[in-house]
Amino acid sequence: MRKSWSGSRVDLHIDLNPSTGRRAALESALRDAIRQGRLSAGTLLPSTRGLATELGLSRGTVTAAYDQLVEEGYLTTRPGSGTTVTDIPPKAVTSEPVTPIPAGPRHDLRPGLPDVSAFPARAWLAATRRVVADPRSMVLGAKDPQGRIELRAAVADYLGRTRGVVTSADRIVITSGYYQGLSLLSSVLARNGARTVAVEDPSHNAFRAVVQRAGLATPPVPVDAHGACVDALTHEADAVLLTPSHQYPTGVPLHPGRRQAVGAWARATGGLIIEDDYDGEYRYDRQPVGALQGIAPDRTVYCGTASKTLGPALRLAWMALPPRLVQPVVEAKQQADLYTESLSQLILADLITTHAYDRHVRATRLRYRRRRELLLARLSGVTGLDAHGVPAGLHTLVTLSADWPPEQEILSRCARQGIALRGLSELHIDPHGRPAGLLIGFAAPPEHAFRPAVDALFAALQKPATSPE
Repeated sequence: MRKSWSGSRVDLHIDLNPSTGRRAALESALRDAIRQGRLSAGTLLPSTRGLATELGLSRGTVTAAYDQLVEEGYLTTRPGSGTTVTDIPPKAVTSEPVTPIPAGPRHDLRPGLPDVSAFPARAWLAATRRVVADPRSMVLGAKDPQGRIELRAAVADYLGRTRGVVTSADRIVITSGYYQGLSLLSSVLARNGARTVAVEDPSHNAFRAVVQRAGLATPPVPVDAHGACVDALTHEADAVLLTPSHQYPTGVPLHPGRRQAVGAWARATGGLIIEDDYDGEYRYDRQPVGALQGIAPDRTVYCGTASKTLGPALRLAWMALPPRLVQPVVEAKQQADLYTESLSQLILADLITTHAYDRHVRATRLRYRRRRELLLARLSGVTGLDAHGVPAGLHTLVTLSADWPPEQEILSRCARQGIALRGLSELHIDPHGRPAGLLIGFAAPPEHAFRPAVDALFAALQKPATSPE
């Protein structure tokens, strides 16, 4: 109902909605008037007795409303001076336009993203019911910053049988994504006196930045057709960050001889290998190559994640650590966010132990292999686009010949058509003189949308005819 009062210095109309209760309605009406600027800072409000009389409310109702708004900081009460409106900064009381959340791309061909429409919802729901019904799980209690023992045990077993990782539950730390895990590890290394973590060139620029924010230098390790040139590592490097199973972004695995060489470097220098097992589950022409960690378990930190298999929004990842690093990393994790959300940990542990996770990985492996073959077949008919990498992972690197338009022009052309993909240049530490290229992801679109996405991509890639000089 519409109410108004007129007192000294105040003449204001407000809406009181009786359905919410008289006190709540008065609080809301006064709060809105202050936020909208209709009651300006310093305005003296009527006495509780006077306002109660004018609005037909009890004095106790008005007093309670005033007291609540004083506690919230909207009003100030001083003995002998009455109740006044607090001076709230304009940004807190003015209505500003909200920037709309940009819509996603029409065709998402960015690298490193899985098809989330293939998420094993039925298996996840079944695992959820089992976990919640189990009185031993204590789902909502405070938990260990190292991660749920159920998931750590399941991950240790899974990594041993599928990736050849030598570890145990007490050496696993669960993190809220690989990004957090690398950040925690980098901070621990810096606190322990490390100065340098060598990184592949090219490599993921976001992860280079994570290492650099910890105060660590990131000298480049060149990458060629056999992976990282680990013979470039020196005694000055405290650690090296590698993607040996499927190098990001070139798509090549680390040569067996170089695997042995980097293990020998770590043992000889006391250096640490940080293994990002990027796309380790997805090899299409053979069984996945085992993790590098297996040849130097006490000198390697193995990093894995559920982002590529289930979805990045789950924020679940793991590190298999040498014993000396477990406690420092756990302490860093505890300082960062205490512990990772527990329910998802228990559900994933259930999926792994019941082998539903294995079945999901095998099913998506078949799906992604077909998509990659379709993409390569289309690429083979376009002159000047060269695909690189072994049959693996969630993306293909395509380099551009000299007669193609600049990389950024192609990216802009695709963006105008609603196609999202990534360029190669930003992944080089120094892009000057390095080849231009495109990283084309083939996993993210739902099954029904993949062929239309590829059609749209090749329509956008139509190379203008060039005249011979």
